[in-house]
Amino acid sequence: MAPRQERATLTAAHCAEQAAQSLTPASSTAATPGRRRSRGGHRIGGGLRGAELPSRPTCSKFPAMTVSRGPIARFVAAVLAIVAVAAGPSFAGTPAIPAAAVPDLSSQARKTAREAERPRPKQAKPAPAKPAKPAFPPREPFTELEQRSAVIPGIATARFWADSEADYLAALPPAAGPWLALSSGGADGAFGAGVLAGLSAAGKRPQFALVTGVSTGALMAPFIFAGPRYDAQLQESYTTITAADVFELGGKGESFFDTWPLKDTIAKRVTPALLADIAAEHRKGRRLFVMTTNLDAERPVAWNMGAIATVGDQRALELFRAILLAATSIPGAFPPVLIEASANGHTFREMHGDGGLHNQFFIAPAKLMASNSSYRLPAPIYLIVNTSLAPVFTVTARDTVSILNRAVTAGVRTLTRVMIDRAYAAAKRSDVAFHLAVIDPTFDAPSRGAFDPAYMKALFAFGFEQGKNGLAFRAEP
Repeated sequence: MAPRQERATLTAAHCAEQAAQSLTPASSTAATPGRRRSRGGHRIGGGLRGAELPSRPTCSKFPAMTVSRGPIARFVAAVLAIVAVAAGPSFAGTPAIPAAAVPDLSSQARKTAREAERPRPKQAKPAPAKPAKPAFPPREPFTELEQRSAVIPGIATARFWADSEADYLAALPPAAGPWLALSSGGADGAFGAGVLAGLSAAGKRPQFALVTGVSTGALMAPFIFAGPRYDAQLQESYTTITAADVFELGGKGESFFDTWPLKDTIAKRVTPALLADIAAEHRKGRRLFVMTTNLDAERPVAWNMGAIATVGDQRALELFRAILLAATSIPGAFPPVLIEASANGHTFREMHGDGGLHNQFFIAPAKLMASNSSYRLPAPIYLIVNTSLAPVFTVTARDTVSILNRAVTAGVRTLTRVMIDRAYAAAKRSDVAFHLAVIDPTFDAPSRGAFDPAYMKALFAFGFEQGKNGLAFRAEP
C-alpha cells in the first residue's frame, strides 16, 4: 500500500472508530448543561446525560465528541460514522479510500444502526380526558302535582301563586288604605326611593295598606312598608351602593356573574329589627308582597313577607333574605336562588329568579287586570315606575352585549307601557284614584356604568324634589 493511501485508510478508520466510541461514555463524569469544553476532550450538546471522551488523535473534520444516551443521538452518531468512512477526501481531507481498506465498524455502532433502521413502536394514544364534573349536584326530583301544592315548611301562608285569582283575593289586606306598587329598574330604583323620602319630608306620605315590589322595587319595599323611619337607610342604600356591592365576574355555571356581594349587602341591611317592625305592621292588617318567578313552574309567585316576618326566628330571617335575593336574580346574568318547599311529606328545593320575567310591577293577576275583566280594585293605586318611558337615541355598538341591551331595554319599555295602560283602565272602571310617577325625560344626568353612585345620587335628589314639591305623580299615563 502506498504511504499516502495508507495514511488515508488509517485516517478514515480512526474517524469511524472515534465516532463509534462516542456512542458510549468514556468517563464516569457527567457533563452539566452549558459546560465549556474540558481540557483534553470535546463536547457537543447540553444534555444532562452527556459524557466526555479523553483526548486522542482526531480526524481533521471529525473531532472526538460527547453525545447524550438517547436513541436519536445514538442514531445520529452512527450515521456520522458511516459518512466519515464513505465520504473519503470530501469529509476527511484525504484521497478516496479503497473498499477493502475500510475496517468494520465496532459492534456497538452496527447494533445501533440496525436498531435505528427498525420501525419505531407506535406510541400509545393518550387516554381520553375525563368529562368535567358538573359544578352542582343534580337537583331533587319532584312532580308538577307536588309543585302545585307545595308550601314552605312551617309557614303555610308564606306565598301564593300570583296568577291565581282565588289565592290573590284570599291574601288581600284587611286594612283600608291606598296601594303602592314599586316597579323594576335596577339602579333607577333611586328615583322611587327619592320620591317616597320627599313625600315623608313634606308630610304627605300615605299609610299604604298594600306594598308590592318587583326586582329593585322588591329591595326597597320592606323599608317603605316599615315606615318613614327607614328613609335614611333607604337613601344610603340607593346613593352609596356600587356595582361591587351587587355582583362580580365569574359565575359558577348558572350565570355570567356571581351575586355574593348582593347577598352580603342584603344580610347587612335586612336585620332582625327590620323584620320585627314589618311583623308589627302585618299584625295591623297591612300586607307586603314581593315577587319572584318560579323557574320550574314558569309562574309568578307573590311572597307574603309580613307573614314570614311574624315567625321571628333565624330561619324566617334567612328565608326573607333569600327571597329578596331571588327577586333580583335576572336569569342568565345572576344565579337563581333555591328555596326549600315540601308537598305530601316530600321536601325539595324550588328554583326562583327575578319577578320581572312576568310583571314589571304587580297590582293584581293579569286576568283581573285585563281590559275585559269585571274585577274592581278596592283601593286607590300609587304606581312608581323606576324607569323613563321615553325612547333614548344612541348609536348602538356592533357587539353582542350592546345589541342585547338595546333590544331588552326597548322590550321592557314597551311591556311597561302596556301594563301601565291596563292599570289605568282597571282603576278607571273601579272608580278609584290612579297616581303614576315615572322618571321624567328632563332628567339627563350621565351614568358611567351600572350602579354609578354619582348618577344614583342625582336621581335620588331629582325624585326627592318631585315628591317634596308634589310634582311626582300624575293622574293619567
